[in-house]
Amino acid sequence: MTSQNNKRCAVIGAGVSGIAASIRMRNKGYDVTVYEANSFPGGKLSSESNNGYRFDMGPSVFTMPSYVDELFELSGKNPRDYFNYTQLNPVYHYFFEDGSRLDAFHNKEGFAEAMAKTTGDSKEAIVNYLNRTETIYRLTDEVFLQNSLHKFRNFLTWPVLRGILNFGKIGAFDTMNGANEKSFKDPRLVQLFNRYSTYNGSSPYLAPATLNVIAHLEIAKGAYYPEGGMYSITRSLVKLAKDIGVQFRFSTPVREVLTENKKVSGIRTDEGTEQYDVVISNMDVYNSYRLLLPNLKKPRKTLDQPKSSSGIIFYWGIKKEFSELGLHNILFSADYRKEFEAIFKHKTIDNDPTIYINITSKHSPGDAPAGGENWFTFINVPNNNGQDWDQLIAQARKNIVSKVNRMLKTDIEPLIEAEMVFDPRVIENRTSSAFGAIYGNSSNNKFAAFLRHANFSKEIKNLYFCGGSVHPGPSIPLCLLSAKITTNLVKEP
Repeated sequence: MTSQNNKRCAVIGAGVSGIAASIRMRNKGYDVTVYEANSFPGGKLSSESNNGYRFDMGPSVFTMPSYVDELFELSGKNPRDYFNYTQLNPVYHYFFEDGSRLDAFHNKEGFAEAMAKTTGDSKEAIVNYLNRTETIYRLTDEVFLQNSLHKFRNFLTWPVLRGILNFGKIGAFDTMNGANEKSFKDPRLVQLFNRYSTYNGSSPYLAPATLNVIAHLEIAKGAYYPEGGMYSITRSLVKLAKDIGVQFRFSTPVREVLTENKKVSGIRTDEGTEQYDVVISNMDVYNSYRLLLPNLKKPRKTLDQPKSSSGIIFYWGIKKEFSELGLHNILFSADYRKEFEAIFKHKTIDNDPTIYINITSKHSPGDAPAGGENWFTFINVPNNNGQDWDQLIAQARKNIVSKVNRMLKTDIEPLIEAEMVFDPRVIENRTSSAFGAIYGNSSNNKFAAFLRHANFSKEIKNLYFCGGSVHPGPSIPLCLLSAKITTNLVKEP
């Protein structure tokens, strides 16, 4: 219920961070309305069906479920009444061009033991590496992930001081690949851990070794499957938001954030203007300034940082089941460095791309017809700089089909009975991600964490930002933390 006496908050964008921010603002006592340009919620975390096959359209790896549960608990609800998930073990199936395969299990001991049996590295070396990633997590969690980096008061705490004193231990002065090559003899393990750079659209040959912390979140803390697929996260959070009184207005793009005397006064849509005391933009921060704040001075140093990679996704309905595949599968390229040079140096796609195949029908049989599978087939590609995407997509499809056939010893083409394609242009249009860069700015810089946009405007009072393009960064857990950081900055009404 709303009240004429309550202060009002507008959230622009019903991505997962925007929905989370709306829930938190409602719990603060604000009357909250979420404006979404699309006819559906979720942003990248959405869902579509084609010819009997259902697909999660974007993020497919789920870690740190406690951040989702926290929103229900904050609202006085039982998370299990809305949302359930199961832990994965193994988490990933890795396929290499030499014909070898590695399964990645949950927990340090289980992972290390399985890897030691099939690689040239010892269990002790692997556990030691994972212990180092845990150290990075402990030193960076409260400093970089739980609080704003743009408020001086947050630096006057013991966790931040501890992080600064131990800065040399977080890998900021080495690259991911550099640290991983020092840690392992087996090049397959180096490639396996280098892969985590793609979780925020960066290159392991450029990004700081600090990002090896992602391995800790997935292996030590675990990865999960939400019952009903990733879209169930969106669906359950929207239901929670509505249950506690958040209003949603779909197919209603916000055209401008209105300000008066350097303070938010409301928003403008095609239907007119609305007055609000607080505005939170979940739109990509680059486009927030370009589209919503045309008269505000742009923070060029932040907005002009190099953008992350993007992706091409083939959503394939496959009329066969592959017993060797699981929920998460990686078919690695033979030359990883060459693949990333193509993306970030030459702004094109290597002829031997690493292929990620996500198959939710392994856990949710209803996502595909009996005897079939729904393949979310993803490759990393550069963001949109005006390339001939139609030509690149056609060539990439041929290379993917050839690689799948070679590595899985099959003929995939006649098995494809449904197909949709997303490319950087579609991603940009559908999610307002500038240049189709899925993850906002890249992290190919040791100072990248400090170069992300703040969760608030330094120019306009009561204007805030959340989502993967601002602090602390992309991924579902970080987007949920972004909403928490943002709303913690807002005063009680």
